[in-house]
Amino acid sequence: MKSILLVEDELVISRVLKAYLQKADYEVWQAEDGIEAIRLFDEKKPDLVLLDLMLPERSGWEILQYIREKSACPVIIMTALGQTDQKLKGLNQGADDYITKPFVAEEVVARVNAVLRRSVILVKDQETRFFGSLKINFQSHHVTLHGLELVFHPRDLSLLLFLAQNPNQTFTREQLIEQVWGMDYGGSDRAVDLAIKRVRKTLENWPAHEGEIKTLRGVGYQFCVY
Repeated sequence: MKSILLVEDELVISRVLKAYLQKADYEVWQAEDGIEAIRLFDEKKPDLVLLDLMLPERSGWEILQYIREKSACPVIIMTALGQTDQKLKGLNQGADDYITKPFVAEEVVARVNAVLRRSVILVKDQETRFFGSLKINFQSHHVTLHGLELVFHPRDLSLLLFLAQNPNQTFTREQLIEQVWGMDYGGSDRAVDLAIKRVRKTLENWPAHEGEIKTLRGVGYQFCVY
């Protein structure tokens, strides 16, 4: 049974979401403030976090940062802050999805299902490949550089695995969204640019003569191997 950490200080919303998630066969832990959220996250190690931004004690932004510093656990933000810049901020800081209040509980469950389904892509081809000093195991989803393991946000890892499975091929944003985010993704294709930026940051010590994630302006992105 998959587990969900539900971080929401509005008790009515929290109770309704918990009921719907439990009906969908998820185990649910509830936190009403930022301190309790951190405690439960460390203690329970959930499969996904539903995170409100406006919280007592510590804000949702602080919780998101805390999670990303130590884990690749998927995070879906839930908030009344629906402006585009807030959504981009959330995605840029590592959130997997962003739901604006008010929402329908069935939609939240559907988003949870979709994020968990996409959090790890299944690759059936060659198990391990070397790209110079970069080693990618497509079955265990472990990535090492110069022998040191790299930690990726789940969506970023899925993006890297897909691109690395198809080296020296160019993909448009629309193709990457379809393959990595899924056909039901309703957000902006700007999410692709932000994910590429984070992947490049994680791979910043990959020698340039071995390869790079290349931008072909007006076309798309390519996992380029030399």
